[in-house]
Amino acid sequence: MYSIVAISRAERFSPNSVEKDAAILESVVKELRYKGCDVALKKETELKDNVGATLFLSMGRLPSTLSLLSERQDSGAAVVNSAASVELCCNRRRLNDVLAAAGVPLAPSEGDQGYWLKRADGVAESKADVQYAANKTEAEATMKRMLAQGMGDVIACAHVEGDLLKFYGVRGTGFFRYYYPGDDGDWKFDDEARNGMPQHYDFNDKELADTADRAAQAVGLDVYGGDCIVSSNGKFCVIDLNDWPSFSRCRTEAAKAIAVRTLQILKKK
Repeated sequence: MYSIVAISRAERFSPNSVEKDAAILESVVKELRYKGCDVALKKETELKDNVGATLFLSMGRLPSTLSLLSERQDSGAAVVNSAASVELCCNRRRLNDVLAAAGVPLAPSEGDQGYWLKRADGVAESKADVQYAANKTEAEATMKRMLAQGMGDVIACAHVEGDLLKFYGVRGTGFFRYYYPGDDGDWKFDDEARNGMPQHYDFNDKELADTADRAAQAVGLDVYGGDCIVSSNGKFCVIDLNDWPSFSRCRTEAAKAIAVRTLQILKKK
């Protein structure tokens, strides 16, 4: 029988989402066990060097976790999401380069509605890692301050007016959902509310699904989520792409899709 190890995310990587992140992984484990799979659930902060499995389902982001998973993958194990894809998501500058090369529309570097400064040498662990600046002068000062606080790299992009959408997907399953966090005020960080209440501008949702899938494929993610802005003219740009989000608005459906993807990959082993 195939063995599966599911690895939970260290709490530092789940700002305001510890319970939600735990819930999606537990739901996937439950779904796989229902299908007869042998699944062990482990915390990445307690992961042992000798852990082994046919497939690893990992929400982990610690360097030690990614190093171990990379070694296991080199030895023949399957890893969802791969260590390389997670490492890429943890480096916003490299991530943007990969997305741009794949033809994914991104926020422009220049604009007249303010700027977003984002920590580029890791995922956002607190509100301090993503800052808004009203103009270029303020943006330059904010970047200097963030770097002085010990961040290894900071990138900037222009603020884009429009509807903020959060999307969720599982490659190879047809699962794709999107939501407007402004509809219920469920923000991870208050700055997300800067785009205001959603106007629900018309846009091509199939094009968004195709773009998100292309982005995930370029990065190497099987389980992914992200943010985008839909402008009043219906055009959209991706402003973030993440490895394995909480799927809090569609957890049951997502867990089933992730289980399907897991079994697809196992059949290839």
